[in-house]
Amino acid sequence: MSQQHTVRATPEAQEAGAVALAVASLPESFGPAAGENQADIVVISGRTGWTAQAVEAIAAGARGVVVVNPAPESTGSLRTAAEESGAAVVLDQRWASNPALPAAEHAVRSMAGRAAVLDTVATAPAGTDPGELLADHLAAVVRITGPLENLRILHRGTHGYAVSARLANGAPVALHGVLSSARPAGVNVSMLTDDGGVSVALPKPVAAWPATVKVTGPQGEVLLPTLYESAHRATWRRLKEHLDAGTSPTDLHRFAALTESISTLS
Repeated sequence: MSQQHTVRATPEAQEAGAVALAVASLPESFGPAAGENQADIVVISGRTGWTAQAVEAIAAGARGVVVVNPAPESTGSLRTAAEESGAAVVLDQRWASNPALPAAEHAVRSMAGRAAVLDTVATAPAGTDPGELLADHLAAVVRITGPLENLRILHRGTHGYAVSARLANGAPVALHGVLSSARPAGVNVSMLTDDGGVSVALPKPVAAWPATVKVTGPQGEVLLPTLYESAHRATWRRLKEHLDAGTSPTDLHRFAALTESISTLS
């Protein structure tokens, strides 16, 4: 039987990351910390200052840290603290943590050399910070496509944004953000090639609503296997794999590259 790790979450992280639900779904791996005892895993909200909070948690003895919806920040000091202590830091990102993304990444990157255009739309409720939406949106897109070139904001306002970029082969990329409560929150990605393409639909991470990944080619349209698991649960399962294996997640390194890309848009 595997070891059960104790968990403590800040109130903001508890709500944003559906922590109680994720932990309850993996009862042999995780459980709530009792009383004031130091928890093995600390969960924090990704609001401004989260890297300093994570460093403090590691210094206090946490073996793992989960950051929910991290805002763009420099991760240098946190990476150093994690490497020196051997702590595992995973990022529970709104869409980039969806368990369907590895399959979407493989499908898109295997066809990216023939891409003609990539169009993607992210939707969030009215009143959402457009900068926050853009960070979450871009995190999901680059997780699928790899680094984008020539990122440029065409428009940014209270109702959303429009950003242009290019894939490695020079194909144009359009990222649109829509702040509206008239449609469900989520991200849709569509890449067209000379003879087909890939379409990806990512839902909200709260429940196990499945993402869909469809690949189209001369053979017709193929729906890749559907995974009924929430992005939150997938993050916790991935954390457990690293804790058991004694390995370090690459989350902070990928996030550093993402933060650098976002800084070019400021």
